[in-house]
Amino acid sequence: MDLYEYQGRDVFEKHGLPVLGGGVAATPEEARAIAERLGTSVVVKAQVKVGGRGKAGGVKLAATPAEAYDRATDILGMDIKGHTVHNVMLAETADIAEEYYFSYLLDRANRTFLCIASVAGGMEIEQVAHEAPEKVVKRPIDATVGVTPEIAREIVAQAQFPAEIADQVEQIAVDLWKTFVAEDATLVEVNPLAKTTGGKVLCLDAKVTLDENAGFRHPDHEALEDKSAVDPLEQAAKAKDLNYVKLDGEVGIIGNGAGLVMSTLDVVAYAGADKNVKPANFLDIGGGASAEVMANGLEIVLSDPAVRSVFVNVFGGITACDAVANGIISALELLKQRGEAVTKPLVVRLDGNNAEEGRRILDEANHPLIQRVDTMDGAAQRAADLAAVGA
Repeated sequence: MDLYEYQGRDVFEKHGLPVLGGGVAATPEEARAIAERLGTSVVVKAQVKVGGRGKAGGVKLAATPAEAYDRATDILGMDIKGHTVHNVMLAETADIAEEYYFSYLLDRANRTFLCIASVAGGMEIEQVAHEAPEKVVKRPIDATVGVTPEIAREIVAQAQFPAEIADQVEQIAVDLWKTFVAEDATLVEVNPLAKTTGGKVLCLDAKVTLDENAGFRHPDHEALEDKSAVDPLEQAAKAKDLNYVKLDGEVGIIGNGAGLVMSTLDVVAYAGADKNVKPANFLDIGGGASAEVMANGLEIVLSDPAVRSVFVNVFGGITACDAVANGIISALELLKQRGEAVTKPLVVRLDGNNAEEGRRILDEANHPLIQRVDTMDGAAQRAADLAAVGA
């Protein structure tokens, strides 16, 4: 879960990192009130989860509360790379002498944590790494050791931070790592980490990504989720404990196991390429395909008005295919009892444990909406054809 900058700033402040005073506003009136409270000139920043805000006009200075009102009026409602600005963050200004970069992240490729530090901050770190790689330090972090004061001192020295602020940056390095661990984050990034003309080092930006898999340890993280930005179907699926991702297509996908569902997306995309038909979603119902779970999955997929056909692709394992077949038939009956009108065709492919018995159950049921196909490629082709006809 990516946080907005103002949320990241609050997380930093919670863990004792040096940040400037600020607040978040949804209206120009709220922006003016925050500027009055801060009692100084402010910077008004669009709150969108995308870079390039400054170039798009989403970051503006305001010397007075009246100007803060005007700047918020200018920014609220803006479209920045397809993201509408609903909130602005107001923060105290600072006289910046130099800008740096500092972050910790989960390095999935190397299965470790990584610190990236550079004295060339305030710009795209990828560009700096490409044009002047000697200015970017990348240091793996051992999770069992973490970032001790000694390790922080080594990172700061290797990145060649100015000697007069080395102690401050070392403390920030230690505290930022503590924040990273305490919040179960996969990314904490400060760009810029700035030195003021008075010699103080401040975190002037906060980019934070939290690991949603650790949400059970952080009940307070739920309040950070931007539910207005979540697709309604994804939100409904989450409430039913379903792994669902909305896509831009016409063939609904239901499978058991993330790997199988990913493969299903590929074969459907290939089968529908010449018909301009694509997968409509990712939905993994997991290993237990009970009637209720299948009904919940079908309800979510069929709630998407773009869906014209559904491909149910199941490989029987711990849950045998006969149980899955009974689950599909029972699910359709359960949806009927719920008052859900099911009219879109279902293409079902069963393989694996007890596949023959599962196929027999579906054949004997002879449900008008169910079409059974034995092979994965054949079923994908049939689902794509049905979606094309239903256009």
